Amino acid sequence: MSEMHTRRTVLGAGAALAGAAGLASQAVASHAHAAPRRRTPAPSSVRAADEYVAPDGPEVVDAEARRGAGPVRKVSLTATASRLELGGGLTVPTWAYGDRLPGEAIRVTAGDTLELALANHLPQATTMHWHGLALRNDMDGVPALTQQAVKAGADFTYRFTVSRPGTYWIHPHSGVQLDRGLYAPLIVEDPKEPLAYDKEWVVVLDDWLDGVDGSTPDAVLDELTGGRGSAHDAGHKAARRAADGDAPSRLLAGASSDLLGGHAGDVAYPHYLVNGRRASDPSVFEAAPGDRIRLRVVNAGGDTAFRLALGGHRMTVTHTDGFPVRHTETDTLLLAMGERYDVLVTAGDGVFPLTALAEGKEASALAVLKTGSGEIPPATVRPSELDGELVTADRLAPDESVALTERTPDRTVRMTLTGSMGAYDWAFDGKPYDPAARHPVKAGERVRLVFTNRTSMWHPIHLHGHTFAMAGTALGARKDTAAVLPGRSLTVDFDADNPGLWMLHCHNVYHAEAGMMTVLGYLR
Repeated sequence: MSEMHTRRTVLGAGAALAGAAGLASQAVASHAHAAPRRRTPAPSSVRAADEYVAPDGPEVVDAEARRGAGPVRKVSLTATASRLELGGGLTVPTWAYGDRLPGEAIRVTAGDTLELALANHLPQATTMHWHGLALRNDMDGVPALTQQAVKAGADFTYRFTVSRPGTYWIHPHSGVQLDRGLYAPLIVEDPKEPLAYDKEWVVVLDDWLDGVDGSTPDAVLDELTGGRGSAHDAGHKAARRAADGDAPSRLLAGASSDLLGGHAGDVAYPHYLVNGRRASDPSVFEAAPGDRIRLRVVNAGGDTAFRLALGGHRMTVTHTDGFPVRHTETDTLLLAMGERYDVLVTAGDGVFPLTALAEGKEASALAVLKTGSGEIPPATVRPSELDGELVTADRLAPDESVALTERTPDRTVRMTLTGSMGAYDWAFDGKPYDPAARHPVKAGERVRLVFTNRTSMWHPIHLHGHTFAMAGTALGARKDTAAVLPGRSLTVDFDADNPGLWMLHCHNVYHAEAGMMTVLGYLR
């Protein structure tokens, strides 16, 4: 089923969330807090030197107060074991938010207070991360850093002000749970929306192996790491024991992409999906010829970059990672894991393939735009636009409304990306993740991050709680996720305006779990 909204229903969708208050109120009563208040610090806060701001410290409370408190939008969500149909008769056991893939889009309006009651019906602990949002630190969903993990059978209510419009998404930050079905779009409407369009198409890309021939992400992590699994996730061993030992190998060899600088990925996925559907039985989005359509595209994959194109159409890029850019036309886009792009297209007359090429992996995912008569294209269709003009993030200029002002950095933090496919010892500066180790920053500083990739593989780097500007001869597009190619460096600038302890990591979920994560900590 496609996700289609008219302009009117898009603007009115946030109000529909207000009716989901029942479970939320139960969760508030049974677990956690219904409103921001001082809580027992997470374990890392106890171990950390007193010089760092605590995730629930007064600095965080003050920052949240400055964001204001708009109308409360209440949502209930259940993380549970489920069986999902991926198209063409294939049904798999997995974990998901309810019984659909992706999970139902959460829609709020910028300025709202979002109150989401998460019920954990999974067999292990979980959390929820709000990818791309600048929110209060103790709601960021990183276990043993910003909150205690939500135990199996428990509830937790996340509550915070959503300050900026844009295309975001939710997923766990516990082990390799992201590579199951636990993800959903998060759409923050702009009450002063400047774009004019007739319909909206939310497009979520994914690579899929969970439940196929006994495969699980935990078993794949063990295979990649030679049995070490996750060095810090307590639920990993139990999940691995529950996995079928007869599952086929998922190690990928020979995947190569010039766009990614060489090796394209570690994992051989049996399926690639658009909005939870395989290419043999794609989701179909219906519109009328001449309709102006806004596509909000999210790469929710674990190990796959996607090159995206809509056959017979040029795309106008309007946003990346939730922030507006100067409108730029392109034929195709390259999305790393965690990245989002918003584009506008004017629909032609007919049936058109929206193809997401699994970059370097000799496979693709498919959805279909249908505005007239015609046959559904075959799963292997490859529109010529995939080989046309490609606009990458470093070529985009920020919209003036969000451009970071030029300023000499007060602090430069340099990190070297290290590790190898053979040892699978991915890390920053050769040091695997330790939640008690922090790179210090101070509130009010302009911080420059310099990443140097000494590995033979590309890494999409994601910063929690902030957006940065791509730094070059001039400050570029605002983003929260950006790829660092092998043998290359990436420099980004951000303003330290959101106190707390913030994760910085590779958004290849297997690289992160092997150790390529670290923390930026605000000094008190």
